[in-house]
Parts: sequence; structure tokens; C-alpha cells
Amino acid sequence: MSSSALVIRPLAQKDRPLWEPHWAGYQAFYKVSIAPAVTDETWRRLMDPKEPMHVLGAFDGPTLLGIVHYIFHRSTWTTGDYCYLQDLFVDPARRGGGTGRKLIEAVYDAAKAKGAGRVYWLTAEDNAPARLLYDKVASFVGF
Repeated sequence: MSSSALVIRPLAQKDRPLWEPHWAGYQAFYKVSIAPAVTDETWRRLMDPKEPMHVLGAFDGPTLLGIVHYIFHRSTWTTGDYCYLQDLFVDPARRGGGTGRKLIEAVYDAAKAKGAGRVYWLTAEDNAPARLLYDKVASFVGF
């Protein structure tokens, strides 16, 4: 499957069973365990159109290949919002095929549509595969 066949779209309430394994995989990768109550609240926020938190999924047909969470927030450095790409996870069996890049591009598109002045994210310094991708799609500014 080529990355051009991917469909990137917001997740819907019915997609929670597809989202949960990716959310669990993200936590396992970072060796953290988030309480079920926090996961429930995170999902509720992601589904609430009044919340600044959002989730997109990359689909190949009915199969969810990856997810990205992002948050719009105010900044003391601008009158507009910034966009924080908080969590990005692609099924390990599907990495290297463009899914992560497409999810990041979709966040940039959402940020542009909202008029956000910046998209940024953090990743572990030793997460070499992610850093390779990030270095291709953005410039490291020292923070």
C-alpha cells in the first residue's frame, strides 16, 4: 500500500476500539502506564468539539495504521494560537511507508486552517526513527 492511498480523517466515537491499541502501543513505547480513567477522559476530550484537543487517524480501508493527537493553545508570543502535536504513533509493522509524514502534514493543514502561528512537538532524544522523520518535515530550532 502506498502512502497516497491513505485516508487521513478525524476519529469518531465509533473508532474508539481502533484507537485504543494505538494509544496502548504509544504508552508501551514510552514505558508509561496511563490510568484507565485518564484514558477515558482523554477520549472524551478528543470527541468534544468544544475542546482544543483533536485526533486524526490514518486509514488503509477499515484498518487504522496510525494516530496523531494535537492541541491548540494560546501563546504569550503571539495573538493567535499555537498547535502542539502531542502524540504520534504508527503501527510498527507499517512504519517507513509515509504514514507518520501524512499524519504530521494533516496536523500542519489543520493548524493552517485555524490560523495557528506554529506547530511544534517534543520527542525523546534517543527516539532515532522519529527524529529522522521529524528532521525531514521540520527544522529543529534548538528547543
